[in-house]
Amino acid sequence: MLYKDIDQNITNDHKALKQSIHDFAMEVLRPASIELDQLTPEQVVEKNSIFYKTMQKMYELGYHTAMLPEEVGGIGFDPLSQHIFFEELGYASAGFAVAIAVAAFGPLFAAMSGQPELIGKITLPFTQCKDVSNFSCWAITEPNYGSDNLAVGTDHFQNPDIVQQVRAVKKGNEWIINGQKSAWISCGPVADNAVLFVNIDPSMGMSGGGICLVDLKQPGVTKGMPLDKIGQRELPQGELYFDDAVCPEDMMIVGPEAYSIMTSATLAHANALMGAIFTGVARSAYDLALQHSLERTQGGKLLSQHSLVQHKLFGMFRKVQAARSLSRTAITFHLTTEVPDKKFSIAAKLTSTYAAFEVANDAVQLFGGYGLSKEYPIEKIFRDARAGLIEDGSNDILAIVGGNQIVKEAE
Repeated sequence: MLYKDIDQNITNDHKALKQSIHDFAMEVLRPASIELDQLTPEQVVEKNSIFYKTMQKMYELGYHTAMLPEEVGGIGFDPLSQHIFFEELGYASAGFAVAIAVAAFGPLFAAMSGQPELIGKITLPFTQCKDVSNFSCWAITEPNYGSDNLAVGTDHFQNPDIVQQVRAVKKGNEWIINGQKSAWISCGPVADNAVLFVNIDPSMGMSGGGICLVDLKQPGVTKGMPLDKIGQRELPQGELYFDDAVCPEDMMIVGPEAYSIMTSATLAHANALMGAIFTGVARSAYDLALQHSLERTQGGKLLSQHSLVQHKLFGMFRKVQAARSLSRTAITFHLTTEVPDKKFSIAAKLTSTYAAFEVANDAVQLFGGYGLSKEYPIEKIFRDARAGLIEDGSNDILAIVGGNQIVKEAE
């Protein structure tokens, strides 16, 4: 690891964690992600594929419980450890880092509910399992409404003309669900259950929503083909269709009265994690570029000896450090306060994903023709980084959401 960590809060335990996660990620996740990058989306999600085998290895190590507190069987990471964990996973594979986080969404929401019955039924079996048979997904984005679903606080979030197409209607002690989620549902093709964001009261627009835990193996649920996409092909994504699917009454965790608050908190948590993951992506691209510049001769001397290259490397270094500092601050704040503030997490997500893309772009340039070849991992990292500007909310829309919050707080 060429990139130095100057955080004075890092203990010897943090250093040991960092090294162990890094070693596993580079020995297991990086090669698996490169292999999966060569397959079709259908091959990726086949049973016993390298995707499942790799996820199985993470489950066996307890990585699937990284976001869960110790009292419900999770690892119980402190904020800095959680950032280190996801940064090192992202260093090797952004797709696998997102996949292992999303896999825990159902158990995480059950734990956040504070309801002992849900924790016993959903969370504890998940933290105790050591196989990949228990897999969740975050089902929020829709064909006509992508980042709109995350625009909490904006005027159009309350506009009754803008309503999620996935609806939940109460019948007796059950909710009946109909509608479609888009092809961008991370882990949708492989998930057993979903944290499903639905509309309950159309008169309230998107703010009239609910969040429920839904069994995806039941009749009435159909999965679309896995998405064929530019990068992060080790993260399966695909559509979900609901045709009179059933959600038991006790699985509706949040209704319209708290939907905006919980959606805002979810965005804050997810964007903070994305900040950590893509800090790792940016750092990986920087390390590869620096190492290449120390080995490649051009113009009669090493690339690293050219002033222009040194100037470019320092710009890359600066962006990585800025991403790490902001994303660590955001994740620490989010995990240590009762009321998360989404604008800081949005800032971390935007800073880190832009850093990852810009640093990877500069790294490709320093590699020259080699940077365009699949023989070198920088080509894949560049594609993975580009996807980060859209996933978990388009950066352009998220910036509007954050700016809207800033203005309303100042008024």
